[in-house]
Amino acid sequence: MGIYVNDTICAISTASGTGAIAVIRLSGERSHEIALSVFRKKTGALNINDIKDYKAYFGEVFDPKSEDNSMVDEVLVTFFKNPHSYTGEDSVEISCHGSVYVQQRILELLVNQGARLAGPGEFSKRAFINGKFDLTQAEAVADLISSQNEASHRIAVNQLKGGFSKELRELRARLLDLTSLLELELDFSEEDVEFAGRTQLREILDESLRHIGKLTDSFRLGNAIKNGIPVAIAGETNAGKSTLLNAILGEERAIVSDIEGTTRDTIEETFNINGTLYRFIDTAGIRETSETIEKIGIERTFRKISEADIILGVLDLTKGYENVCKSADLIISKIDSRKQTLLLVGNKHDLAASFPVAKLQESYHNIPLAFISAKDTTDIETLKSLIINHSNIHKLTSNEALVTNARHYEALVHAAQSLRHVHEGMDMNLSADLLAEDLKQGLYHLGSITGEVTNDEVLGNIFGRFCVGK
Repeated sequence: MGIYVNDTICAISTASGTGAIAVIRLSGERSHEIALSVFRKKTGALNINDIKDYKAYFGEVFDPKSEDNSMVDEVLVTFFKNPHSYTGEDSVEISCHGSVYVQQRILELLVNQGARLAGPGEFSKRAFINGKFDLTQAEAVADLISSQNEASHRIAVNQLKGGFSKELRELRARLLDLTSLLELELDFSEEDVEFAGRTQLREILDESLRHIGKLTDSFRLGNAIKNGIPVAIAGETNAGKSTLLNAILGEERAIVSDIEGTTRDTIEETFNINGTLYRFIDTAGIRETSETIEKIGIERTFRKISEADIILGVLDLTKGYENVCKSADLIISKIDSRKQTLLLVGNKHDLAASFPVAKLQESYHNIPLAFISAKDTTDIETLKSLIINHSNIHKLTSNEALVTNARHYEALVHAAQSLRHVHEGMDMNLSADLLAEDLKQGLYHLGSITGEVTNDEVLGNIFGRFCVGK
């Protein structure tokens, strides 16, 4: 979008295509003037000085350059006066009929009267520049628009309300205080004065690193909620994995056959369960094979298992206790229990009435275990509930900050590295100026998330809190 200038921009704000209505938005210091140049009320004149904020006016858009001022469309026009608008500028919203021709014609008239077409995201950019919200909230607007399930919507709303920003501001405030004190020590270096106690500095650093660590750890779940929590369906050939996928989705998505090794590649499908999006991945059956294509499929299975948050380890109960345990142990060996959740699913329970269920439960008592028939809808609903209960979604509160953006995650990782450098510098008894530089790097990375300017804040914090000449 280039350098920001306070001209007047316009764009269609509703989805492209034909619909019942469309909304065209203007923003900028001439937006009211330009709108009035192509709009007339149905009854009585409307002058720019008579405009009332947040009031919608019924009338028609016309072409002021035509001989008869011919009407283009009947519309509702709402005026917003700065700073009480989305962008913080004078703004206008024109609600017209959803004809593509009408939308384009109105845009053409606005441009002819002095507006220009807005670039991608330019209204939100102006809102950020005018202090209506910070970068994380601006990004939350895009997440809110693209949210397709209750969980991702809830996270986007929390970020839009400033939940994540609030945590970062509190974190940065503590580090700013320390940086200011370390900077102040430089002015009194000859007197060997220590304003920032090193014990206190370590405590605040440790607390800050724990806080940042909690946020970075949340990225795996946050990103999964945003794009669908990955659930890998794994197990030996013919254990019923494809049947289980079809049963969960309620459609014949995967080919089901009695022939072993039918699934050669992974099949992925998203499914909404109680407001949360899950990405189910049917994988190739795990077994020893010399067949080249199947071996590639099994390698992909192990890769998908490593990438999933939840693994459904499907066990064929008709194969007997010993074989089931071997299959379970193989799946368990591929799981990182620190980051992943394994649910063992004893399938074909209806065909294995004599299977020692209690014995298997005792052998794997620390792992959630369900016994189902993939063809039984009641069992599938029970399994869905088990998946929900072990996806940690229900533990999220409405105010919990969750990192869903890769840019935020990267900045937090860099911030943590800078704070660890401060720790290392203290262990090496480095001077205050070197410690302050690493702290400022940490502040810079945290500030880059919300769009704050770190260096100016550090200076302002020093001069605002201390009488340097004293």
